[in-house]
Amino acid sequence: MGMTYEELSVYGRLRKIFRCGPISMFKNLCYRWGAKLTPQEVADKVKHFFKYYSINRHKMTVLTPSYHAESYSPEDNRFDLRQFLYNARWPYQFRKIDDLVRELDGDRVHLGESSELDKLRDASQGGGGMGVVAAGSGNPNVGL
Repeated sequence: MGMTYEELSVYGRLRKIFRCGPISMFKNLCYRWGAKLTPQEVADKVKHFFKYYSINRHKMTVLTPSYHAESYSPEDNRFDLRQFLYNARWPYQFRKIDDLVRELDGDRVHLGESSELDKLRDASQGGGGMGVVAAGSGNPNVGL
């Protein structure tokens, strides 16, 4: 599909756990991947993901029951009430992403200390945490 498994993991967690749409995912990934990629490159990756996500989303709604050890898994029809038929062109969202890219003028935007993939690697190696923090989501551990 033109994406690495690491990228798919980041996209999947942002989409399912943090319920990010195309625009919020673009903003989050610009924040996380800004040191390595230009906003245009991030926009292309996000558009590519959402194109294939919307084409194949309906396939994720019917699965056999299975054991789920974490909140991110292929079966999302039990607790996920999002629609499963999408317009694969995402006209409003992709136009808004293009506007944001023009505002940023193709400059690299890095607002975070480390990349998202580094944080996921740390979490998978016992570093703790949820792996990703969506833009505007705050600290999920505060108030517990």
